[in-house]
Amino acid sequence: MYYIKKTFEISASHRLSLSYESKCEQLHGHNWLVTIHCKSKELDENGMVIDFTHIKRAIRDRLDHSNLNDILPFNPTAENIARWICEQIPQAYRVDVVESLNNEASYEVDD
Repeated sequence: MYYIKKTFEISASHRLSLSYESKCEQLHGHNWLVTIHCKSKELDENGMVIDFTHIKRAIRDRLDHSNLNDILPFNPTAENIARWICEQIPQAYRVDVVESLNNEASYEVDD
C-alpha cells in the first residue's frame, strides 16, 4: 500500500446554523489547516497515488478566500467539511481539519 498526505492552509469564513445560541452563528473566519491522507494499492501511470496539484485544485482552489456557506450545501462545521473533502478525492481515506489551535475534526472512511 502506498500512502501520501497533502497539507495546506485555507482562509475562509463561515457561520453555523445551530440548535442553541452561539457566537458561531455569526459570520466569522478561520485559517483552516487541512491534511488529506490518501492511499492506493497501485500507482497510476505517472507513478503516483494522486498528483498533489490535483488535490490542491480540487479543494484549496475551490474553498480558499470564500464564504463556505455560499459554496457548500450543508452546515459547514469542521466535521462536515472534513467529510466533504474526503468525498472529493477518491484516494482519500482520512481528512483532518484544524479550525483553530485547540479545535480539530477528522473524518476517516470505514473500510
